[in-house]
Amino acid sequence: MSSPLRVGVVGVAHVHAPSFVHGFLNHPEATVVGVWDHEGPRGVEFASARDLAFLPDLADLLDQVDAVVICSENMRHVGQIQAAVAAGKHVLCEKPVAPTPEHIAALAGIETRLGQVLMTAFPCPFSPAYKSLEAKVRQGEIGKVLAVCATNQGRCPFGWFVDAAESGGGAMVDHVVHVADLLRRLLGQDPVRVQAQTGSNLYGQSWDDTAMLTLEYADGVFATLDSSWSKPNGYSTWGNVRLNVVGEKGVIEVDLFRTGVQVYGSGESARHSHFGSGSDLDGLMVAEFVRACRAGDTPAVTLADGLAASRVAVAGYQSVAQGGAAVGLRA
Repeated sequence: MSSPLRVGVVGVAHVHAPSFVHGFLNHPEATVVGVWDHEGPRGVEFASARDLAFLPDLADLLDQVDAVVICSENMRHVGQIQAAVAAGKHVLCEKPVAPTPEHIAALAGIETRLGQVLMTAFPCPFSPAYKSLEAKVRQGEIGKVLAVCATNQGRCPFGWFVDAAESGGGAMVDHVVHVADLLRRLLGQDPVRVQAQTGSNLYGQSWDDTAMLTLEYADGVFATLDSSWSKPNGYSTWGNVRLNVVGEKGVIEVDLFRTGVQVYGSGESARHSHFGSGSDLDGLMVAEFVRACRAGDTPAVTLADGLAASRVAVAGYQSVAQGGAAVGLRA
């Protein structure tokens, strides 16, 4: 039996870091070697809670692993991806992989070694609900797709997410990329124009908590996307990922995270909560990364997919900067 894939954790800032690391810790063909974070105390706390080693030097961690999972702040992704690729390591990077045009350009031309895997951490393509939608569209059950109404609404995560120097933006850069990737897979094409508006309608701060986009495609299909942090702190769950796909022969509606248990408490401090159930999408994503690394082949989600989705969010901000004018999008 071959040795397990040795994985290092690079940054633990993102809210998904615990789930991703849990996936690796529970995978029979992977082992987590240790954790590095540019904020030492944060990294030590994360590592200690999981009985993992904390390494204060990133180079030391890279020397000891075959692959890394990057869960740092968005604006740190590009440098950490470049360091890992230069060291010959496989990379699974949290989204958005590149929150600015400069970061997109830096990663678009990155050179890898034969069999080196670069994967964006998009769990949504592994959703059985999404796969069912994709199959029905491919089979022509609703005829030619005419339009899609999509949402990725959620609660504001605050912290570094609302610091543009660390995140690269607000709700738009955080939430557009998931659905932009799903639309690209479903429609088999990138948008040719993006038009967007942002606002600070819930919190009234300098960062955008509201983001609405219209995506136009070369064949006449269009999609709308609400990617806002529009759910209040007391909302029952973090948010949603929904697609309403309109075709010539019918409509398919899918909510990727609807399944679960609704809990209604009693007392002044109790609130309505949603506990999701069903497939572990992060676990399925991690399993695909491990499989691709061990096989040395292309994963189901690539760095190129992450860059394509990042281009949509960046184009959205460019549209806002131009007063809401549509912005042409090129690969």
